[in-house]
Amino acid sequence: MTYCLGIYLEDGMVFAGDTRTNAGVDAVSKFRKLHLFETPGERMICLLSAGNLGTTQSVVTLLEEGFRGEAEEAECTLYDVPTMYDAALLVGQALRSVTARIGHAPEGQDADFSATFLVGGQITGRRMRLFQVYSAGNFIEATEDTPYLQIGETKYGKPILERVVTPELDLTSAAKCALVSMDSTVRSNLSVGPPIDILIYERDTYKAGITARMTENDPYYQMISRQWAGGLRQLFDELPPPPWGPGAKQG
Repeated sequence: MTYCLGIYLEDGMVFAGDTRTNAGVDAVSKFRKLHLFETPGERMICLLSAGNLGTTQSVVTLLEEGFRGEAEEAECTLYDVPTMYDAALLVGQALRSVTARIGHAPEGQDADFSATFLVGGQITGRRMRLFQVYSAGNFIEATEDTPYLQIGETKYGKPILERVVTPELDLTSAAKCALVSMDSTVRSNLSVGPPIDILIYERDTYKAGITARMTENDPYYQMISRQWAGGLRQLFDELPPPPWGPGAKQG
């Protein structure tokens, strides 16, 4: 499993993803889940993947090298699509193409070939958009009411996003929030782990802004993890006890 997220803001977008894959307790390895399709000054498209590694790698290859999508006369890649909506359509078509070739797991084998993707970015002359593509190939879009999307192990990192992320949030604060969300998930789920890839995109620049890979020994990542845990503990200790607890005055 993995954890990836995209945050959609007035100023731009922030993307984050871990790199751990887990095919059992003795088969843990690292693979990049954040993929960049960029023609600086013309388009910036970020793709994040979760699910079966074989499926996601095949989909990324099709989107890089080209394939003939549904009702397409010529092969197409994410470098060719005219809009971000078409980018989401193409990701869904590539996913359906791969899963159709794979078929079902052989009888007696408990294998899950499903995958999900986040695809976000901007193409010249078009507005910035962020989509979540489901295993069936259909998708939804981030909005002002829901300015972030998650795939993979989403539950542990969601509370901080719910409380902090609004469309008005600045990109630096959103990146910090993404790291806290990732760290909360890493602490609670062994199938998610660093290095963590971060990408910050500024609206209407049509190129990747800041990109970073943070290992578990990165000083800033360690500080964020330590201070967040310590701050939560301090806030917990400062909460008043329940009026019905042991030692409470009885009226």
